[in-house]
Amino acid sequence: MAVNTMTPKSAGPRHHARPRGAGPSRMPKVKTVIVAASAYVIAFVFLFPYLVMLLTSLRSQDSLRDVAFWPEEWVWSNLANFWTSGLAGNLWVTLKVAGGSTILVLLVALPAAYYTARHNFRGRTAFLVLVLITQMFQPTAMVVGIYREFFQFGLVDSIWSLILVNGGFNLAFAVWILNAYFASIPRELEEAAFIDGNGRFGALFRITLPLAMPGVITALIFTFIAAWNEFVVALTLTTTTENQPLTVALNSFIGQYQVDWQNLFAGSVIATIPVIILFALIERKVVGGLTAGSIK
Repeated sequence: MAVNTMTPKSAGPRHHARPRGAGPSRMPKVKTVIVAASAYVIAFVFLFPYLVMLLTSLRSQDSLRDVAFWPEEWVWSNLANFWTSGLAGNLWVTLKVAGGSTILVLLVALPAAYYTARHNFRGRTAFLVLVLITQMFQPTAMVVGIYREFFQFGLVDSIWSLILVNGGFNLAFAVWILNAYFASIPRELEEAAFIDGNGRFGALFRITLPLAMPGVITALIFTFIAAWNEFVVALTLTTTTENQPLTVALNSFIGQYQVDWQNLFAGSVIATIPVIILFALIERKVVGGLTAGSIK
């Protein structure tokens, strides 16, 4: 039997694919440059007051009226005076109030939002509207009634009163945002968990909560920052210095005829550090919650 020894015809020169990184780099488009430049300008506008606050906190009392933007003498002792002036205790009070209010809101809002999202009971819409209406009331307009109520219960000048007030006024937002997240999660995922042998709580903690983690983190951040920055109710309900949060204690640097700006701004700089740390820690959890799911 003859063997075919003919070689196939040449198909012409072959064009090899050029590696992606071998080509000349393309210049960014004009639109991209404009958007990036605008973002940097906006970021600078928002960060500039914090820069001024930091620089003022490092000035001496005599150089507060200097025209120079950068201080000629850096007084780092202003930041150290924060801990020796007793404001560290007020910072601890603020942490307890903000943390306690956040825990209280999550403990109440999670079951309330989950139940309203999964059950169509009678009066469900009226309940959600009533919760939304409570968000319209401001603590400043109700401060007299709040003081009278806590005075009758003997909770004036108490950290628990601040935790209850801040938790109550931030509860409505947490219920609404968590209700929206729970409602967006398909029921079939929980039903599949029931088939696998999980109960209601098992399906909630293993399936629903990981998917709703962005909403939980948003409610946590909103409640924590709102309780951290609250001033009017804390000023009304606290009478002793050791029970005052940092927002009220910093007011002591403002006198009738003079303002101790460098120490005031030094305390404000230190007061923003825990919030920055919170955002740095929670940002990863927000990304993880967005990518979390029920598929292993």
